[in-house]
Amino acid sequence: MALDLLSLLYAAVLGYLGGSVPFGLLLTRAAGLGDIRAIGSGNIGATNVLRTGNRWLAAATLILDAAKAALPVLLARYFWGDGAAMLAGIGAFLGHCFPVWLGFKGGKGVAVFIGALLALSWPVGLIFCAVWLLIAVTRKMSSLSSLTAGATAPIFAYVVVNEWLAAAAAVMAILLFFQHRTNIARLMAGTEPTIGSSKKA
Repeated sequence: MALDLLSLLYAAVLGYLGGSVPFGLLLTRAAGLGDIRAIGSGNIGATNVLRTGNRWLAAATLILDAAKAALPVLLARYFWGDGAAMLAGIGAFLGHCFPVWLGFKGGKGVAVFIGALLALSWPVGLIFCAVWLLIAVTRKMSSLSSLTAGATAPIFAYVVVNEWLAAAAAVMAILLFFQHRTNIARLMAGTEPTIGSSKKA
């Protein structure tokens, strides 16, 4: 039992450390665009990187943010099993949203959610992406797309895999909603900007 608990702790720490790497900040600085935290929403994720006007940099941030969750999940599964893999995914989400290196102020976690789900169960991850795209195309709101995909992820995880993945997805969905609390307020007030309406930094 002690070994199992230690393995779960290792998985959580591995996930957190992987998730806490601020690729958005590192890439924008390397590109000479300054501190991404001083631009737009101040987040370190791909959506805010896009506000610099550099789509390739935003795409790279999206891919790397997804990968920094997927890799710890795959490593944890290889060494310690499925339970540890789910914990690594949650840890990566926490690391991205609350990185200790940046005063616990990180991104909103959409790309990390995608990466973790794809590594835990690629069908569920693809469904998340499909839901996101459907809402994005029909409603033109990135935040609404993320919230809808996050809210439905535990349901699909339960149907496609099991209750354990559903529970892990639910934890990440709750964190996703917390990180989008200002967006939720704007959605309720009818002031949330649509995709493409935000001006470049």
